[in-house]
Amino acid sequence: MKSFAPLLSVALFACAPSMPSGDTGVNANDSGTSANDSASSDSASSGADSGSTSGSDASASGVRPLGDFRDGIATYYDATGAGNCSFPASPGDLLVAAMNTPEWNNSAVCGSCAEVMGPNGSVTVRIVDRCPECAAGHLDLSQQAFARIAPIAAGRVNTRWRFVSCDVRGAISLHWKDGTNPYWAAIQVRDHRLAVSAVAIRASSGGMFRALSRESYNYFIGTNLGPGPFDVRITAQDGQEITESNVPLGDNRLVMGTQQFR
Repeated sequence: MKSFAPLLSVALFACAPSMPSGDTGVNANDSGTSANDSASSDSASSGADSGSTSGSDASASGVRPLGDFRDGIATYYDATGAGNCSFPASPGDLLVAAMNTPEWNNSAVCGSCAEVMGPNGSVTVRIVDRCPECAAGHLDLSQQAFARIAPIAAGRVNTRWRFVSCDVRGAISLHWKDGTNPYWAAIQVRDHRLAVSAVAIRASSGGMFRALSRESYNYFIGTNLGPGPFDVRITAQDGQEITESNVPLGDNRLVMGTQQFR
């Protein structure tokens, strides 16, 4: 549970997301597995889906605007990097935020980045959580992020913000949720430069791609997929597609990718 700090007589509300349980995967950019993470790590090989607009290799990076600035509000909460997006806690990267419910879009904003301008400066944050009671335009920032745009004592400030590409250095990674098996599987994309709009999967031995259904906790679900390995096709919000081949199935398993969106 998170709550806003009531400072300088500013009345702020409690924002209490419900977190899915059981995900102990580790971010692929971490140098190793945390003490609480039992997920195994594997590597996938790259593949090209015929007719798709492919992403890039993992070497390039950089930030670019993905839309216009809009007016908004910023508050702050005691963030850990975890939350409704089901990403693992990221104590080494707490420039994060919770998205308001009207713009949550069934978790489609998870892992996207936003540039936020406030009275004292600007900061780029990664979306990791949802603020149930925040209105459209409202971003609930970590304290670390809020302190870069305004005094903590302000509690709530007007902002201008826009979506930008994330400054990700390296390839995407894929995490199979705990409980995944050949009959029920949940997969999450991590470390992506652009927001993910769709995931489809097929057996690496051949066949048609099957679209997976997105859940509000930021996993894509499929049933009766089989034992794997799989080719996993990931589509970004701008239509770019990358396909990771020979992805092994696993219960609470992290698979390192080979590609990244431009």
